[in-house]
Amino acid sequence: MGYSVAVVGATGNVGREMLEILAEREFPLDEVHAIASRRSLGKEVSFGDHTLKCEDLEQFDFGRVDICLMSAGSGVSKEWSPRIAAKGALVIDNSSFWRYDSDVPLVVPEVNAEAAAGWTKKGIIANPNCSTAQLVVALKPLHDAATIKRVVVATYQSVSGAGKEAMDELWTQTRGIFVTDTPEPHKFTKQIAFNVIPHIDVFMEDGSTKEEWKMVAETKKILDPKIKLTATCVRVPVFVGHSEAINLELEHPLSAEEATSLLREAPGILVVDKREDGGYVTPVECVGDFAVFISRIREDGTVENGLNLWCVSDNLRKGAALNSIQIAETVVNRGLLKRAA
Repeated sequence: MGYSVAVVGATGNVGREMLEILAEREFPLDEVHAIASRRSLGKEVSFGDHTLKCEDLEQFDFGRVDICLMSAGSGVSKEWSPRIAAKGALVIDNSSFWRYDSDVPLVVPEVNAEAAAGWTKKGIIANPNCSTAQLVVALKPLHDAATIKRVVVATYQSVSGAGKEAMDELWTQTRGIFVTDTPEPHKFTKQIAFNVIPHIDVFMEDGSTKEEWKMVAETKKILDPKIKLTATCVRVPVFVGHSEAINLELEHPLSAEEATSLLREAPGILVVDKREDGGYVTPVECVGDFAVFISRIREDGTVENGLNLWCVSDNLRKGAALNSIQIAETVVNRGLLKRAA
């Protein structure tokens, strides 16, 4: 007997990926429900070789569900996640709303799977920000071996992280430039085609953006509150796939060769670092893959015990949908969730 799973926000980029990954990984389910707002009632979405018709969030009976994968934004999650959890379902939420609640575990299974046991406090497990998820997977084996003191990270984040409208804007602007139409920014603050924008989410009082703050707060909660981290988050004209240039300062010496060996053995990571033309991974190659790719591993001689890394991952997968499914798998495999009667 399998589980009953609902995907809320099934018509969005991440919701569609969730359904695809549930099928790809053969998650042990007996039934799956695609849930969306009333305006999407009856809209068809794919689940493996099958087609599902979307059901109305307002009318759906969540008492029938064991696991609810939420990907409908913070406003919807704020209202609905507690209501769904009260029906007895485990809610795995992809929005930012519950990430900083001390009673809600923030989980990346390769890093802190044990934290998933805390889901019973509120019935919710939070999924981290897409840029944080791939970062902490890369940091975990190095932190265990040599204790990370400080992280300086610059992100190069694809437009899919801002949703379908952002992807449409990149496409429209790119096409428009070739037919001499002036690009008009709507979703972004400036032209995104053939440009980069050092601004993701809202600005905060100290001059950082909320996306940068998220990376700091979430890394501390998931990995180690003692780690110092500073981030600069940049939107780039790439459709799918986030990249990160990571600089580390370690407590103990760790050579590039030792770091490479540790990363090769770590779960969820693929090392591609040939130190030759093309011997590294770019966003184009990571799309559709489950892994966090690491390249350009080298020592930084400007600080004691310094390392540099290049990290790339599919943000719709590891940064969102895949991590949510992996959390569900962790809960199931550890016997932390009983099936509904």
